[in-house]
Amino acid sequence: MYKLKAADWHPEHFKLEVVDRVATITLNRPDRKNPLTFESYAELRDTFHKFQYVDDVRSIVITGAGGNFCSGGDVHDIIGPLTKMDMNGLLTFTRMTGNLVKEMRTCPQPIISAIDGICAGAGAIVSMASDMRYATPDAKTAFLFVRVGLAGCDMGACAILPRIIGHGRASELLYTGRVMSAQEGQAWGYFNDLVAPEQVLAKAQEMALSLANGPAFAHAMTKKCLHQEWDMSIEQALETEAEAQAICMQTQDFTRAYNAFVAKQKPVFEGD
Repeated sequence: MYKLKAADWHPEHFKLEVVDRVATITLNRPDRKNPLTFESYAELRDTFHKFQYVDDVRSIVITGAGGNFCSGGDVHDIIGPLTKMDMNGLLTFTRMTGNLVKEMRTCPQPIISAIDGICAGAGAIVSMASDMRYATPDAKTAFLFVRVGLAGCDMGACAILPRIIGHGRASELLYTGRVMSAQEGQAWGYFNDLVAPEQVLAKAQEMALSLANGPAFAHAMTKKCLHQEWDMSIEQALETEAEAQAICMQTQDFTRAYNAFVAKQKPVFEGD
């Protein structure tokens, strides 16, 4: 089967680098705290969709340039035009932004956000849709849709955020739009760890490399089950996981792990 090479891609609206099977996406408009535009939304959506067809990426890191993660939708490039759209145009936009989250959750590779500074609006959503999050002590995360007269139910926030930090805490953030401090985020389980600004990207890439060197097929199955089992009964989840694990037991990586254990060696996983 033909596979794409992510290392050959040259996105127009952000940076993409692939090193040691880790893809790093850098939002790169630091002068405006890395806001998203119609074009960057769409290109990110399409990029995460294509990751399912690559063979040179096993994990993904997303970060922002210049000491900030992402300030959300660009006020001039997005919010202004939205005030002039009809309902069909607005639905096209909101479904497109939702599809970015869908592609992030359904691409097989684990996604890790490295967050410094401002992480607001759609930027907060991108971090929320990631599998893991590392932040600096100065990170400021805000689901601030209510501040511009919109509901907190944006891009899956009402479904995903309560599962990460709990219903009550998510409700407060979505109703008020207030900033969640880095310390709150760590205490509530939103951030996996707080790291110094000069180390946060390296920390995320270190974890991503560890995952990339692991059993890629099994990691993809874990992500798929984490995503699919949100609305399953326990009985359905048990059956889903039984089937998933049986499939993983047929992989070469499972056999490699057993052979390495017998030989008292560390397994070298190849992803098949």
